[in-house]
Amino acid sequence: MTTASVATEARSANTDFAILANDGDLLARRLAPLFFVSGAAALIYQVCWQRLLFAAFGVDIDSVTIIVSVFMFGLGLGALVGGTIADRRPQLALLFFALSELGIGLFGWFSPDLIRMTGALFVAAPQWQIAIANFLLLLLPTCLMGATLPILVAHVTRRWGNVGKSIGMLYQVNTFGAAMGIAVVGFPWFLFFEIDTAIRMAAVLNILVSIITLFWVKRQWQISRACSR
Repeated sequence: MTTASVATEARSANTDFAILANDGDLLARRLAPLFFVSGAAALIYQVCWQRLLFAAFGVDIDSVTIIVSVFMFGLGLGALVGGTIADRRPQLALLFFALSELGIGLFGWFSPDLIRMTGALFVAAPQWQIAIANFLLLLLPTCLMGATLPILVAHVTRRWGNVGKSIGMLYQVNTFGAAMGIAVVGFPWFLFFEIDTAIRMAAVLNILVSIITLFWVKRQWQISRACSR
């Protein structure tokens, strides 16, 4: 390889890296569709898991309170943990996001069987045992869901330098995705498909988001190594 070709490759790599690392608008355009899909999958899970849990534990004020409380607790705890991780390892924020999506997708794929098995074990149990069972069952996936927003906010803020803009953009697309997911699965989906199919469709969406993000992370690392030569 000639000196001129090496210099050309280095300039190209530096240009690509500058675009990926510093262009907040480009970063937002790439992340927005992924976080939209993630939001849609999250609400599909919530609707479907609640239906499965209602079938297992009954539909009354106590079971509704338990399910919603556990779901919100997991999201809040995940947001706290995700924010802490993103602050300590900001350079790995996208990798953490990809792994969180992968974990959600893997749990989602097996969740129908897990929820039914838990329901069969605790169908005649006291209310406090049902609450603990739901807590343990949904803690991991809801924590991972809650962690995704602060992780991405930390990453986008590093590029944009504007916390308000980062939070607003990410929360907007995630909320729109959630609205789309609940609209699709809450109305037309159950007229044609089973609940397990909806859950596994959401799992596939999470896994696709993870794969795309991991590919992007790998590309950024390759560009970064090329620039450091």
